[in-house]
Amino acid sequence: MLHHERLRPPSHDYPADEWNVVEKGFHPEFLAQLETMLALGNGYLGMRGCPEEGGPCAENSTLINGFYETRPIVYGEDAYGFARTGQTIFNVTDSKIIKLFVDDEPFWLPGANLLNYDRRLNMKSGTLDRAILWETPSGKQVSIASRRLVSFAHRHVAAISYSVTVNEAASLVISSEMIANGQSASSDENDPRLAQGVAGRVLHPRTSYANDRRIVLCHATEKSQLAVTCAVDHVMETSCKHAYKAVNSDNFGQVAFTIEAKPGAAIRLTKFMVYHTSPTASLEELCGRAEWTIDRMVSLGFDQLLASQEQYVDDFWRRSDVLVEDIRPDRTQRTTVEIQQAIRFNLFHILQASARAEDAGVPAKGLTGRAYEGHYFWDTEIYVLPFLAYTSPRIAKNLLTFRYKMLPQARARARQLGHRGALFPWRTISGEEASAYYAAGTAQYHINADIMYALRKYVQATGDEQFLFDCGAEMLVETARLWLDLGFYSEAKGGNFCINSVTGPDEYNTVVNNNAYTNLMVRENLRYAVQTIETLRSTRPTAYVGLVDKTALEPSEPKAWARAAESMYVPYDERLKIIPQDDSFLDKEPWDFRNTPSDRYPLLLFYHPLNIYRKQVIKQADVILAMFLLGDAFSREEKKRNFEFYDPLTTGDSSLSSCIEAIVAAQIGDMDKAIRYGMAALLMDLADIGGNVKDGCHIASMGGTWMMLTYGLAGMRDDDGTLSFWPRRAPEDDAKLRFALTYRGQMLAVEVGADQVKYTLRKGDGLVIRHETEQIRLTPEHPAAVRPVSRIEEPAR
Repeated sequence: MLHHERLRPPSHDYPADEWNVVEKGFHPEFLAQLETMLALGNGYLGMRGCPEEGGPCAENSTLINGFYETRPIVYGEDAYGFARTGQTIFNVTDSKIIKLFVDDEPFWLPGANLLNYDRRLNMKSGTLDRAILWETPSGKQVSIASRRLVSFAHRHVAAISYSVTVNEAASLVISSEMIANGQSASSDENDPRLAQGVAGRVLHPRTSYANDRRIVLCHATEKSQLAVTCAVDHVMETSCKHAYKAVNSDNFGQVAFTIEAKPGAAIRLTKFMVYHTSPTASLEELCGRAEWTIDRMVSLGFDQLLASQEQYVDDFWRRSDVLVEDIRPDRTQRTTVEIQQAIRFNLFHILQASARAEDAGVPAKGLTGRAYEGHYFWDTEIYVLPFLAYTSPRIAKNLLTFRYKMLPQARARARQLGHRGALFPWRTISGEEASAYYAAGTAQYHINADIMYALRKYVQATGDEQFLFDCGAEMLVETARLWLDLGFYSEAKGGNFCINSVTGPDEYNTVVNNNAYTNLMVRENLRYAVQTIETLRSTRPTAYVGLVDKTALEPSEPKAWARAAESMYVPYDERLKIIPQDDSFLDKEPWDFRNTPSDRYPLLLFYHPLNIYRKQVIKQADVILAMFLLGDAFSREEKKRNFEFYDPLTTGDSSLSSCIEAIVAAQIGDMDKAIRYGMAALLMDLADIGGNVKDGCHIASMGGTWMMLTYGLAGMRDDDGTLSFWPRRAPEDDAKLRFALTYRGQMLAVEVGADQVKYTLRKGDGLVIRHETEQIRLTPEHPAAVRPVSRIEEPAR
């Protein structure tokens, strides 16, 4: 089930463009959505797409990944092992404010007479650009052009180039400001997905000072003990007579430029903004870091900063772009340009969420909004990391390294719950479990297997066995230990290994026995642990001894894991010939979709959990997700039967479903549903499918769109560690799909047409891939191969 697209501004004000998200008219009723869509970020620092003037705004957020405050989680009825401490990302100092006054009249968008308005997220340059022609009440025409960036090359840096030109002489004031502890928009919506507030002032002043056109503000949190320094500096370029004055206080800074503007004379202000954070650095050191960085930026200049941004983004598109040609609008209801724009919009926001996320994860909303409190979930490993592993493996490795550094806390959490091994937190920033609702939080033990699945995906795609042995093996040992401790051999299930009282990906069926997704993923986790330990023992004895020292691994443990994996219980219904989602799912009454009004979705906002839990209804793909992730374990017919059973029961309540359903629909040959669900995933944010893009982008769904295109339409497979392709295209579809993959240090270009596929080795010494059942070797001497799409059925393992 899919929700309909929400109301959008007039199409002529939002024209399709392959490289830009364009806004040609100011629509205050769509402020919140556009703040999300036009947000900038680099994975460390994020700024929502609010006007430079400081308003009007729905949520004027400037966010730093991993910078949070804590709060006690209060329960009406407490119990042992409940999470105790909430963690919430929040606004840091807002430094992007530049106000303009012409003859003492302020430029303010809602009341301005706009003769021209063009704002765009420029995905080729990595900037937010705005061009405005404003007619003042006195009839003067003022041209305002700004270009904002959050630097990829320089992690701590953002900058704005702000230019003004007048057609008549005028007195101008350009007031560059920064404010800490500004008010964030609060919501009275009863939506558990939104961020929780923190009582009282969050940022406590530590120091503030001004030096010429530079201002530095330093603050710290009270409970999490994190410090942030924000520094700004300015360069004014004009032939017009001008002066400036700087003022500062604990929570405010301003550099005001007064200018006697001449007709046609260029006035350009460059504002450099720098953020540094630390849990340990002294006040003097943190301020010093900020000043060192801003010294370098002023010396570098905006044009060079922009050039480095464009180079970084150009390199990203060279590795990551997915191109489409000859789309049939009668099938997709969208033109080729609209679809290309949506693809790039999704991929660009993944870049902005992850590029410089070093010693941090990828928040569910990236840094485009505060929903889900800036927490990291399993989304990263299952939906985002595959894209990164095949296009930006360094970033994928950073994210897995961040999980590895969480291992001490995961061990402590397992002990708290009475388990051996380690249990990674369901939602977190700091590494400590922050989910207050255990049924849909801590009970989702599958996160352990999800992280290990991502580890395996990364190692297979990159060949980085060193990381596997240095970090991955330790995580595999501890997760395998937890599974053996959590499960048991059940006589009632024929002596098979069972796992009870867990929640799978579908949060509408909680604390169940033998969730099929969990059991299947645990089996892969255990097998990979056994395989890795055996490889380490036989080929790297010194490293094996080191692992034994770190984990106290007993020789008998891998054998026990292997036995549990091979005895894993996977539910199966002989009558329906499907895999039940869990032991009790088929005993439930189906949800009455026919009599559920369309405005009562998502169900979690309108029905008590018990009303949902006792029915056959699915929030997000569960069994179907397992059939995609472990695709070679199931035949096409098995996938078809399960898809046809679960698809009608799956709501559109989660953004994580459409992309997965599109992939499996393509694999079973149902191209109408593959396109329908694929378009829903592709347009999740750009068309506001779920009605909540105002709260931030759905980063996991964005990763899912890449998987939908590559694994779904292009038929990419990598289950056994070998890159192979089984394209599934509708016979009447003439569209072309082109993309690149970085595979074990080499670059492969793939072009899928209606009748044939072309594989080209773009970079590397040689690569072996499979086209359907045929092995193909690509070399520098013979870099290309063309093969027909035969549409034969792919075998199950």
